[in-house]
Amino acid sequence: MEAQTQTRIERRDPANVMRLSRLGSFHQCRLSFMRQLTRRMARENWSFSRPVFDIDDTGVGTAVYTAQGPDRAYSLVAFAHDLPPEKRSDRVIADAWDATFALFDGIPTKADIERLSKNVPLQEAGRVSETELSLSRANRSVRLWEHVVDALAAGQQPDLNQIYQVGYLMRTTAVYGSGKFGAADREKVADRPETQAPFQVEMLSVYLTRTFVRDLVQHMAAVKGGDHTAKLDPDIARWLGIGNSTGLGMAPFIVNHPVLFNNWVMAREEALARVRSVEIASPAEIDKFQELFQRSQLSISWWRSEHPIQVSKLADLNADLHAISSYLATKGLAEAYPWDALINWSETALSEEGQEYLASLILEPYEDLVDGLASCMADSRSEAFVIDGKMPIEQIRELIRDTHDWALDLDWAAPENCARAWYVSEEKLEPRMGERFEEPIEDYEQPLAPARDASAAYSALSDWEDTKTVAEFLLRHPEHRHTIRRAQVARTAPYGEIRDNTISDKVLPIDMLRAKLSFFGATHFDPRSDRWVRICMYSGAPYPEELTSENADLWVYPQATA
Repeated sequence: MEAQTQTRIERRDPANVMRLSRLGSFHQCRLSFMRQLTRRMARENWSFSRPVFDIDDTGVGTAVYTAQGPDRAYSLVAFAHDLPPEKRSDRVIADAWDATFALFDGIPTKADIERLSKNVPLQEAGRVSETELSLSRANRSVRLWEHVVDALAAGQQPDLNQIYQVGYLMRTTAVYGSGKFGAADREKVADRPETQAPFQVEMLSVYLTRTFVRDLVQHMAAVKGGDHTAKLDPDIARWLGIGNSTGLGMAPFIVNHPVLFNNWVMAREEALARVRSVEIASPAEIDKFQELFQRSQLSISWWRSEHPIQVSKLADLNADLHAISSYLATKGLAEAYPWDALINWSETALSEEGQEYLASLILEPYEDLVDGLASCMADSRSEAFVIDGKMPIEQIRELIRDTHDWALDLDWAAPENCARAWYVSEEKLEPRMGERFEEPIEDYEQPLAPARDASAAYSALSDWEDTKTVAEFLLRHPEHRHTIRRAQVARTAPYGEIRDNTISDKVLPIDMLRAKLSFFGATHFDPRSDRWVRICMYSGAPYPEELTSENADLWVYPQATA
């Protein structure tokens, strides 16, 4: 039955959506970048090959995995290393890894592979060229790796419970794209259909990396077990995702890219508004929601964390699942505007973790309403950053109030409101956050406190006549250019500004990390501190040889195995 849209439910207020506690409760959804990629590859019937797999008995060597789309090919060039345990670290300051990778634009020649072999294993210390689209590295999850190798070598399958608890055999510690270390700039691929959506290069790199890791663990088991080695059961292999350790380097991204981040959040909010506007849910749509609600609970049962913040959120989420079950059993979804009623109920009955889980889940039965919004998630509007100098002072004041009214009365000299400062580390050129009053970092502070800057600009505007122009103001106060630009950008990017203090003594950078990673499609967020988090990617996804239109999308929701 085709979805009916009668009364239009508006998008949620940015003032509520863009609070860090809510952004830090986002979940993957139909618009997640991984699912966009797998749907496209299946729809376009991409083909996959492994032209090179030259790995020796110590697990050292080279492999190449090629993905051929309708117009061009992409190849993951993988280098496996024999890493001593004492060298294995998820820290960005590490200088050696179990495996290193580059995503090559096309099919590499022997000369290309030779060149990459001298640079990719060095990561930051090496250099790649514009024929490389991304650079990455990964380390083994040692306990699970050894268990899988030993089990297969003994002719047995690995223990599914151990796989559920960990979720991956390797975790990436960085996947660099967009021009880092000499790799191709975003502009090179931005107009290609398959990479027009955000982060498709990086998602393809991780997807192929997962296949390499599966093949490598099978190879190492065969080295150990010889003819007795079992082949890893595809139904078990499917639940081996790729882990990721993400730290503060990712957090400033959503501050520094207000238009892009707006497009992500606005697409999700528009999808939610469209589904909430459906007047009558068909039996098939209700059944699909109910099925995926049940399947999602299995995934949540595998979600583990020892961090007190996430432990509390998981307890809330599990309580929310019971509340949702009771709601569905008593009220059901047969009334008019059932999804709007469900979301309205959730806003007072559930935690933010549960509210955002439900906001993602109700999108699933409505691919016709939702999936087309993926084309709106890239940022190609460079003109949005051009300052309108003719704008009168009265209007720019109003724009600042619209996005930062909550910040204008804060005492920005109070220690609790400016306790933290963002800076860039000299050693790794990576963003860091430190304690302003305990470390000598203030002179190196990065402009990652838009709320404080908005308050300062608003104060500087207070003595200006309403009819004066922005151009006149900026001639006298050029230090406020970036704030004026952001305020003007917000006219067409209402979800581009975080409505919280990013330098307070209570800020949790993991909220920023999770907001971004949820759009990647990550699951099982496991904070290791307030500044870095582990996640899982592609758990449940079909491998290249299994990929079809039937399994290309809902793989994120597990089905119980017998």
